[in-house]
Amino acid sequence: MIRAAFAVALALCALAASAQSYPTHPVKVIVPYGVGGPADLYGRFIAAKLQDALGQPFVVEDRPGGGSIVGTDAVAKSPPDGYTLLVMSNTHTVNETLVPKKPFDLMRDFAPITPLNSSELLMVIHPSVPANNLREFIALAKAKPGTLNYASSGTGTPYHMAGELFKAMAGVDIVHVPHKGSDQARTAILGGQVQMMFDAITTMAGNARAGKVKALGTTGKSRSSVTPDVPTVAEAGVPGYEATIWLGMMAPAGTPRPVLEKLNGEINKVLASPEVKETWGKQGAVPMGMSIDQFDKFLREDITKWAKVVKLSGAKQD
Repeated sequence: MIRAAFAVALALCALAASAQSYPTHPVKVIVPYGVGGPADLYGRFIAAKLQDALGQPFVVEDRPGGGSIVGTDAVAKSPPDGYTLLVMSNTHTVNETLVPKKPFDLMRDFAPITPLNSSELLMVIHPSVPANNLREFIALAKAKPGTLNYASSGTGTPYHMAGELFKAMAGVDIVHVPHKGSDQARTAILGGQVQMMFDAITTMAGNARAGKVKALGTTGKSRSSVTPDVPTVAEAGVPGYEATIWLGMMAPAGTPRPVLEKLNGEINKVLASPEVKETWGKQGAVPMGMSIDQFDKFLREDITKWAKVVKLSGAKQD
């Protein structure tokens, strides 16, 4: 008994020492989405801050595809040593219901670290669409069912689910056109290949201000300070409508708890800084730091929430 207890104590000491020295070589941060989207931008921001704080390179690698499944699976299959991390979003909690036959299970194969931020979406249409507000767009969609298209960055992404929820609540038939990443979806709406898109306000507001798209509504409960002249979707014609995008970080299951705690602590220091709160606030993003256990609870609740939305919307895997 004494020998076993001694062995456990030695193991705990080794883990603590390992976490204290972590990281000793470069860390890979996989973003399972396209370049230029919020996960890529904020993932790179956090990686740079971790690099400064911990003294080793945190190298971001974008691996889009399959509505986040390609890059996520690569992390699931990585050694659980803290040297491969995942930037994730509510795409992952949606996919637990929408894509049941994935090569991984989120809460079995990954360990929570912390959420990063949340932001509203901006509903936009191409300038060529003959509608100047949400009610006119809904009337157009009802007059021409199945002829209008909307872009997303892939099945299960917040952009896809926002579109499906809108269709269900507005009673319109608009065709989903999934893309490999948000950058491609954004290019499609800007180029007029599709008529509508829900995009993160952090990445689309500038295009709306420049007149490259027409903004019809934001998806929060109240108007965004980034686009104060744009009504919410609920205010503009779909009462009760609400959708957001949030980002977080996870690691492969089995990653030592002291390493997770170290990452959680360093990231939460960044999220709590006045500079980040102010800068991100101007972009439309709200820092969301939590403890590991709080994030675990948040993830499980979000999986349940989106299971209900998938059922309500009738969304299917494309």
